[in-house]
Amino acid sequence: MLFTDFVGFSKIAESLSPQELITDLNEHFIVFDAIVAKHNLEKIKTIGDAYMCAGGIPVTNNTHAVDAILAAIEIQSYMLEANAKREAEGRPIWELRIGIHTGPVVAGVIGSWKFAYNIWGDTVNIASRMESCSEGGRVNISNATFDMVKDWFSCMYRGKVAAKNKDEVDMYYVEKELRRVMLL
Repeated sequence: MLFTDFVGFSKIAESLSPQELITDLNEHFIVFDAIVAKHNLEKIKTIGDAYMCAGGIPVTNNTHAVDAILAAIEIQSYMLEANAKREAEGRPIWELRIGIHTGPVVAGVIGSWKFAYNIWGDTVNIASRMESCSEGGRVNISNATFDMVKDWFSCMYRGKVAAKNKDEVDMYYVEKELRRVMLL
């Protein structure tokens, strides 16, 4: 489960016209969509300036945690390039927080109209907390995700961090890829 959110989005929104804001947000989300698809993740939805996707659904796989981190690293790399360009043009930069958590979810479609594929469960809540406890430009992961990816990525242990409506949660920042992942 991967969540993104732009740091200081309300302040950015105040400095742009509504059309500029939506154009910029759309530009970023189109790139996110391509990266997410490339890494076999399923986009669930956008919620304002937040982007939500997950691996291992609708088809279960064993690579979902690695896939999510590779996508997160690529998204942050894209944001660095986009922000360098924006800064050179005198435009506001868009810092991005990313959080990832691994665990069981229920996925499907409910309701009788405006159908949308969605996911539910505590994993979704914890992934959201990973994002909100992150810093701009960083990828924050839970201990559950770290256990699945520690052979592929160097991570910095942050300690137990208080998360809204949760006990303290072991968190890690992804530092770098240790080896190229060749997964089937």
